[in-house]
Amino acid sequence: MKKSMIVKVKPNSRKREIKESEGGLVVYLTSVPEKGRANEELIEILSEYLGIAKSKINIKRGHTSKINLVEIDMV
Repeated sequence: MKKSMIVKVKPNSRKREIKESEGGLVVYLTSVPEKGRANEELIEILSEYLGIAKSKINIKRGHTSKINLVEIDMV
């Protein structure tokens, strides 16, 4: 089963953290949005937060945007 969620990304933040909001998640990343670094960190922090493997998380839309659609394989 796959689940999709909207994730708002705040790159170049002072600390890594995840906050829940009414529309999804807000994820604060320490990396800069260059060469896919922020996307890699987003997958890493979501993996830790959800307790699943990084390979089960896929950014479907928004690779260069602050609002991403993330698909999670829950199997």
